[in-house]
Amino acid sequence: MPTTATRARRPAPSGSSTRGRARAARTANRRRAPRLSLAVQAAVDAALPSPAALRRAARAALERDARVTIRVVGGVEGRALNRRYRGRDRATNVLTFVYDEGVSLAGDIVLCAPVIAREARARRRTLEAHYAHLVIHGMLHLQGYDHERDDDAARMERREITLLRRLGYGDPYAGSG
Repeated sequence: MPTTATRARRPAPSGSSTRGRARAARTANRRRAPRLSLAVQAAVDAALPSPAALRRAARAALERDARVTIRVVGGVEGRALNRRYRGRDRATNVLTFVYDEGVSLAGDIVLCAPVIAREARARRRTLEAHYAHLVIHGMLHLQGYDHERDDDAARMERREITLLRRLGYGDPYAGSG
């Protein structure tokens, strides 16, 4: 089952090119490692990976400077956000909201703890591995990756698998068809 996410964007200022800014940001970042400003909010009392583990996953996927908030929510908040922003009346594992796609990104990644725990059990993965996958997935969405078309989905999945392996986790898509 593919991971779901959404990207909420502000319109780009007229006369500007989001792709041009992104390209310029990648060029600038080749000279130095991208910087990550990360806030972690836990709005639910649940078993969660440490903030350091969430930061490690976010940093692994970082391709350019970013200010990101990871918010871990319960089912009620997850469902309300998914209903409001995606029109789907159920909680989902990850939602991504992009607020600024300039040279430095800004956005939120919302993770729904009960959905993630249920998926991890069903897929026989550790909670930490599944959170790492979803943080990476959300970070890639923040940076312009998507999975609307089959070729884009394959590109995004390959990137996720590579990054997760670097962190010591297995392929999250293995065995899923």
